[in-house]
Amino acid sequence: MPRMQVYLPDELYAAVKDRELSPSELLQDAVRAELRRQELLDQTDRYLAELIDEVGTPTAAAVAKAKKLAQRIKADTGAAADR
Repeated sequence: MPRMQVYLPDELYAAVKDRELSPSELLQDAVRAELRRQELLDQTDRYLAELIDEVGTPTAAAVAKAKKLAQRIKADTGAAADR
């Protein structure tokens, strides 16, 4: 297995040591999560490109409506989380 040297700020190094965590496992998990996140973003970009090819670019009114709906959902989700 290849090795890699990683530098951490003092506070992260101390936290890892204090909690007796495995830096190797933490890094592996973080890298896997980031790679997965980037792949999902790539898939989203491909899907949106296909959707635009299929139905066309959204109008300014449609974008404004979508933004308003997203804000409402975000506000409702935040309110539910506070309960």
